[in-house]
Amino acid sequence: MKPINEVVSVITPLDRKNVDTDQIISKEFLKRIERTGFGKYLFYHWRFDENGQEKKDFILNDERYKESEILVAHENFGCGSSREHAPWSIMDYGFRVVIAPSFADIFHNNCFKNGILPIKLSVAEVEELLANGQQEPFKVEVNLEEQTVTAQDGKVYSFEIDPYQKQMLLNGWDEISLTFQYEEHIAAFEEKQRV
Repeated sequence: MKPINEVVSVITPLDRKNVDTDQIISKEFLKRIERTGFGKYLFYHWRFDENGQEKKDFILNDERYKESEILVAHENFGCGSSREHAPWSIMDYGFRVVIAPSFADIFHNNCFKNGILPIKLSVAEVEELLANGQQEPFKVEVNLEEQTVTAQDGKVYSFEIDPYQKQMLLNGWDEISLTFQYEEHIAAFEEKQRV
C-alpha cells in the first residue's frame, strides 16, 4: 500500500447520512476480485442516469471536485453489507481520506486495510466542513502524524486514531507487509524446527 501522512486537497462535500455500501458500489459491479477498476462505479446510481449520462446535480460530477482526495460525509458512513469493494472503489476513484462523525465498524476496519484514512470528527465539525465545501471549493490539509485536519481558514480539527492503525498507514503496511518485518525471526524459527 502507499504510505499516507499528509494529504492536501479540496474536500468533496457529500451531504448525506447513512451512506451504505450498496450506494458506494452497487451489487451489479461486484463481479471482479481485483482491487482496481472500481472507481468508475463509485456512487454509480447517484452519479449517472439510466442512460449512463452524468447527473449534473451530483457533487462528484462537479468539475471543481474532480481531483479531490478527501471525502466528507455525515454519520454512519459505510453502513450495510460488509463488501470490501466499497473501500476499493473509494481508493480507486482517488480518495485517500474519508471524514465523517461515525462509520460502520466493518467499513471502518476495511478502510485501514486498504490504505484509506477514516477520520472521525464531531457532527458540528463535519457540518462546518460540509457547509464551507458547499459554498465553494474548500481546501484542507490532513496530517496523520500530528492527527490534525487544518482548514484553509486556519481552523484546526484534531482526531484520534488507534496507534497500531496509524503506524500501518504511515508505513504503507498491510498485515502481510507487517509480517515481513519479522522475516529474520521467522526464518530463524523455521531453521530451529528443521533440527
